[in-house]
Amino acid sequence: MKLSAFLLLLLSFNVSAITADTESAKFSLERLSNSLRQLNFSTSFVVVKNNQAEPYHWLHGIGDNEQELEIFTRLNGPRRDVLRQGKIVSYIEPEQEPYSIISSDVRSPIPSIFRGNISELEESYRFISVGRSRILGRVAQLVRIVSKDKYRFSYWLWLDQKTGLLLKMAVLTRQGQLLEQIQFTHIEVNEQLTDNLEQFQLTELPKVVELTQQQNKALSWQVDWLPQGFSVVKSNQHRLNSHNQGNEKAVEFMLFSDGLVEVSVYVNPSQEKFRAPEYASDGATIVFNHILQGIEVGIVGNIPLATAKKIAESIAPAVIDNVNNNAQGSKGEQQDD
Repeated sequence: MKLSAFLLLLLSFNVSAITADTESAKFSLERLSNSLRQLNFSTSFVVVKNNQAEPYHWLHGIGDNEQELEIFTRLNGPRRDVLRQGKIVSYIEPEQEPYSIISSDVRSPIPSIFRGNISELEESYRFISVGRSRILGRVAQLVRIVSKDKYRFSYWLWLDQKTGLLLKMAVLTRQGQLLEQIQFTHIEVNEQLTDNLEQFQLTELPKVVELTQQQNKALSWQVDWLPQGFSVVKSNQHRLNSHNQGNEKAVEFMLFSDGLVEVSVYVNPSQEKFRAPEYASDGATIVFNHILQGIEVGIVGNIPLATAKKIAESIAPAVIDNVNNNAQGSKGEQQDD
């Protein structure tokens, strides 16, 4: 009886410690979200993958009328800028006419959920507060966002203890293999807007374009399996030029997300009946393609190869209940772990 009481006490202590670590980690992530939305900062970072480093510069601030201002700039190669004034996002790219869209999501190497509602990730990931280390000459808290299943990668974040901002991020497999990382090389937090942002908030952005999609158009194909927590973000049909055949082919597109990771699915008929699976990886990103029974399926996303293969193999003719449910149910199916 004494031994049993001791074991119960030990178990209770371990559960309490795990709960405390989870709550501490979630608090740190919520602080990160607030800092990314509320602080005026100037940072530089590099994305490291495949033994290559891609440098970026990132400016963020709060302008007049509490409007968020943001500038992402890629520093190597042809200049590419992403600009944001509130809910207007502009893309400046070489050999392309500048354009703007209505969105609060800036496409960048930094996952947009980090500035959003962190609780949305709790269905698919565990938050673990590990300890402190020194990054960029600053005291950093290490928080792990760990996948609850084998179908996703995990993310380690080093967060500045003083400001709550991100100092480093690593993407790892379930076995602990490092796939890619983001290392900040400079960070500066200011009370006021920088001169660049002061000037930027007076700048007129390129004309907003409307993103046209085929509304109420039922898709012919659906995804029958997704890891738990994934839901459909959008789906549509479009046509691509087939240069080698001189005609166009219809492609169905579906985009899914679990809040942190996005997976794009492309489906189209093929004159080939079969092609063995082909894939290429770029850091954490997998590009998977195969042809089976005359149907070509492409998968792109930050997921393991086995996950991409399983999604591709689940493509099936759509069962149409109504025109608004043409790609996938609201959540991914429960899977074996």
